[in-house]
Amino acid sequence: FSSGLVMFDYKVYPMMKHAEQLNNTLIKLDIEQPVWDMVFTVAPLVIIGSKEGEQYDLAPKHMATPLGFHNYFGFVCTPLHTTFQNIIDTSEFTVSFPKPRQVILSSLAAMKRCDRISKSEQIIETLPTFKAASIDALFVEDCYLYLECELFKIVDGFDENVLITGKVKAAMVDKDYLRTSDRSDQDQIYKNPLLAYISYGRYANIKETFDFPFPKDFKR
Repeated sequence: FSSGLVMFDYKVYPMMKHAEQLNNTLIKLDIEQPVWDMVFTVAPLVIIGSKEGEQYDLAPKHMATPLGFHNYFGFVCTPLHTTFQNIIDTSEFTVSFPKPRQVILSSLAAMKRCDRISKSEQIIETLPTFKAASIDALFVEDCYLYLECELFKIVDGFDENVLITGKVKAAMVDKDYLRTSDRSDQDQIYKNPLLAYISYGRYANIKETFDFPFPKDFKR
C-alpha cells in the first residue's frame, strides 16, 4: 500500500523494515567486542555489602536489578571478586541504593586493599556505615533504599561472570523516597532525585521525569 501499512486479521500494522534499509542511520557493531563498551546505557548503582571472615566488605555494582515483580534482587559478579566468595560462604548480602550526592562514597567502596590496613578497616574509617538488622553485613549511611537479602541461587555460564540472586528478607526506605498516593510522583522525584550510572564511567542525577504513555487498559 502507498500508505506504508498492511492489513492482517482486521488490524493495521506498520510495514516492517530490515536493518539493511536503515543503513544510513545504523552502524553494525563488532560483537567480538562487548557491545556495552561501544554505547552509553543507563543502569542503577548499588553498593553490595558482605562479610569476609571477621571483616566487612562493600562493593559498588551497576549490573543490578529487581528480578520479576516480587521481592527478588540480582546482580552480576565474577568469582574473582571477594564479594562472590563472601556470599558463597555466608549465603547473604545487603544492598544500599545511594543518592546522587553519594557518588564519591560509592566510588570509595571500590578501593583496593592497602598493605598496611585491611579493606574492612578502610571502609569503616572512610565510609559512614551501620549494621544490618537481620544479617551480618554493613549498609552505607544516608542511602534511600536498603535491602537485606538471603542468597537464592547463583546462575553461571556468562563466560567469566555469574548472576547472584537473593530473596529480600527485610527492607527500609528513606521517608522522602516512599511512594504515596497523596503526592505527585514527578514532584517527589524532582525534590528527591535518583542516581543512575551511565555505563561506562559516567553518572546522572535524575530529577526530571514524565508519565509513561501506557496503552489504554494496560496491566503489567
